[in-house]
Amino acid sequence: MKKLLILFLLGSSLSYGQRNFTIQETVFGARQFAPQNLTLTQWIPKERAFTQLDASYQKLQIRDAASNWEAKDILTSKELAEALRTSLNDTSEVKLSYFPTDYQWADKNSFYFTYNSATQHYFLRYDVSNRSVKIQAKTPLSATNAELSADRRKVTYLVGNNIMINDGSSTIAVTQDSVDGIVNGSDYTHRQEFGINKGMWWSPDNEKLLYYRKDETMVSKYPLIQWADRVASVKDIRYPMAGMKSEEVTLLVYDSKTKNHITLQTGEPKEQYLTLCTWDPSGKYIYVALLNREQNHLKLNKYQASNGELVKTLFEEQSNSWVEPLHALQFLPNKNDQFLYQTDKDGFNQLYLYDTEGKLIRSLGHADVIVESLGDFSADGKKISYTGITNSGLDRQLFQVELNSGKTVQLTHESGMHQASTSADGNYVLDQYSSQTVPNRINVSNTKNNQTTVILEASNPFDGKIKLPKIEAVSLISADGQTPLNGRIIYPPDFDATKKYPVMVYLYGGSHAQLVQNKWLYGAGYFDLYMAQQGYIVFTMDNRGSDARGRDFTRVTHRQLGKAEMADQLKGIDFLKTKSFVDQTRLGIFGWSFGGFMTTSFMVHHPEVFRTAVAGGPVIDWKFYEVMYGERYMDMPQENPEGYKSTSLLDKASQLKGNLLIIHGAQDPVVVQQHSMEFIEACIKAGKQVDYFLYPTHEHNVMGKDRVHMYEKIAQYFDLHLKR
Repeated sequence: MKKLLILFLLGSSLSYGQRNFTIQETVFGARQFAPQNLTLTQWIPKERAFTQLDASYQKLQIRDAASNWEAKDILTSKELAEALRTSLNDTSEVKLSYFPTDYQWADKNSFYFTYNSATQHYFLRYDVSNRSVKIQAKTPLSATNAELSADRRKVTYLVGNNIMINDGSSTIAVTQDSVDGIVNGSDYTHRQEFGINKGMWWSPDNEKLLYYRKDETMVSKYPLIQWADRVASVKDIRYPMAGMKSEEVTLLVYDSKTKNHITLQTGEPKEQYLTLCTWDPSGKYIYVALLNREQNHLKLNKYQASNGELVKTLFEEQSNSWVEPLHALQFLPNKNDQFLYQTDKDGFNQLYLYDTEGKLIRSLGHADVIVESLGDFSADGKKISYTGITNSGLDRQLFQVELNSGKTVQLTHESGMHQASTSADGNYVLDQYSSQTVPNRINVSNTKNNQTTVILEASNPFDGKIKLPKIEAVSLISADGQTPLNGRIIYPPDFDATKKYPVMVYLYGGSHAQLVQNKWLYGAGYFDLYMAQQGYIVFTMDNRGSDARGRDFTRVTHRQLGKAEMADQLKGIDFLKTKSFVDQTRLGIFGWSFGGFMTTSFMVHHPEVFRTAVAGGPVIDWKFYEVMYGERYMDMPQENPEGYKSTSLLDKASQLKGNLLIIHGAQDPVVVQQHSMEFIEACIKAGKQVDYFLYPTHEHNVMGKDRVHMYEKIAQYFDLHLKR
């Protein structure tokens, strides 16, 4: 194994009075020891000023260039509550225990926020000049998925599986379906894959509503046993397993004036994915990405909003692995016939400027920077900012690109994780920054003269309190011999290189996740730090297939999940074994979800490596997993029988050695409990002992105080089998 880089990052100063984390702090310590920060910063439109909440969440404060960014109070929660009481004509006492954390500036003189009374959820607007509150819309407290029209005079929401609209004076039922399995307007369409985060979209003129109608009556019901009742009951969910019948989704437009519904003619086959739903600024057209069930062929279609007819296919995108649309179209503010489209078709997710006839105007990609999230357009609409992933996935930087030329400027520079945004005039950048050695720093930079004002410099929150373990960054080469991989090692606080230590490898390894980042603590979790304090070497590495490294880094896993990932992780194990302080007879591994799949896979494919393992919510056989995620990476079982057979762990239980603890949530709707139960049964048949623990009331993750119980169980399991 060729080691490219080991960089010392953090070390503990062993001053008097420092202690280790408690097991409770593995869950709640992140809040307790969070570096000092500014809360909910937000630029005010058309101003060289931004706002924040004070540390007690009781005051809205402003910082502006004219006062050298010193904080000044604007409004208190008590004053806002008094204005709200007047607006609601409520004789009872309206209380705001803290300033609304969802406040959003509408313009330089007013901001939006929400409030819940005993019966209603209110959408409100506060006018700073006359210190008054105006009710804009409201829904019952039981409503879900609320979406406001652009003028905020109407709100659509769900009651059960049906859509309602309230216009301030009356409520209209848009749908009235009563059939189990017909779901309208839900963001849980296609299981929220393909960038879907909403199920309803208002037209720009505030008169029409585009919405999903999901028919899942043909999808198999999956039982989740509910244990709270005297006699346990069954809650059924619709769960389409790989290769089985999937949901059928259509898109409809409801006209609030005529009360008519029309259906977009998205055509056959019915089992396809509809996403990137976008109204054009005129309201005449709707753009939808159609992705086939095989997820390797996308069409961006343009539809007539008035009758649902297909106008044309603007362009198509195909791949020999998968196409994964994740970001809605973004129309330019001053050009109604041009929009931004994001894709990784050329290797990295980047921006492409198209016109509404489907002509590519230009690529706006910059080097190998991956666009992670879009920022704001400049005031003149000629530029847009975005957060880009750099430094082999470790860093996040702010960029700004000129739409007419593609010229790109990097606005932040220090290596690390930047959460940054520009003022409306583009003259200032508000930048929150952390790195492996910087807990948190916030400054404002002048883009014209490069002068920077430091607003906050957080100290190390552990100093004098906690024995912080040493953390080293590690760069390795993947099993293909050419791809750099990022990792980290955490050492016990009183590390002695002449001793031998047990190891806990913590991993995930799956798509859309990254465990190692150039931010405070190098991305390590508090349980990682706790285990290091208990005398373990803790090792983590992001293998090929994980996030933030581009298309080719992920596509190597196609049709054979776990193969390349384990090969890369074995390179990490080889690296550990070169260290004299690593006890090769006391290696442990822990992972959850895809990490649980990886953990269990290691214990049956490479049983000689780890003595002890803990697998949480593990995928055991991909044929039990759902259609949208599973078929993207594995195709259908009918299409890839060898891939499903080789990645299944059920027929490999006889190869299990060592100590394996499986943990599962009994209500898990993501990795259903059948995975672990089938594996337990296979182990019984193979005569293999395995430990099993169930959290009866939890879903895919164990949360709250029960998570403390879970971490204590995991730590005790490793201590039992790895400590002498």
